[in-house]
Amino acid sequence: MINPSSSPSPLRQFGGGPALVQLLNLPNLLTLLRIFAIPIFLALLTKHHYRDALLLFAMCALTDALDGTVARWFDARTELGAFLDPFADKLLLVSAFVVLTIEAAIPAWLLGVVIIRDVVIVSGYFMLAFFTGERVPVRPTYLGKASTFMQIACVIGALARLGSVAERYWYGVLYLTLAVTALSGVHYAWRGLIWLSSREPAMFE
Repeated sequence: MINPSSSPSPLRQFGGGPALVQLLNLPNLLTLLRIFAIPIFLALLTKHHYRDALLLFAMCALTDALDGTVARWFDARTELGAFLDPFADKLLLVSAFVVLTIEAAIPAWLLGVVIIRDVVIVSGYFMLAFFTGERVPVRPTYLGKASTFMQIACVIGALARLGSVAERYWYGVLYLTLAVTALSGVHYAWRGLIWLSSREPAMFE
């Protein structure tokens, strides 16, 4: 007779990985909900339902703050969550910036800075990993967090402006988002160069 306690759980991944119920914990479910909400948010934008889009975007921003807090409180941090959370943030923000730029709610030069900054960070990460043959540690900086916060504030301001909710301080938010985004990109590039200078690139060995 087979002892049920000795048989592997059907929820466990092949190769003895973490159980599915551990991967799909509350923080990761909140992150997945944010990803699934992106097509709905974009549909509301393209249909010019700006107030509904603003409400949904605000809820997504709230879950972004909530999932990290819940993960720390309950010690529920996972590798999947560490990958999904910034991916969901970037997907939501870049999608919002692209559509709002098409709607002429955000200037194209700000979209350009946002995209260039992300391209520099991602390409720099892969270049460092290629040259050194190591997994580069990725830790968000205060400037990076401030950049994400200002981009969220910029999207909320643009949606509020389109929905005739508010227009005060709009240009202050716009230029502050530009400055913090550009500074965070330069800071990440500088950190990458400092990290690279402390190691002998694998390609020169």
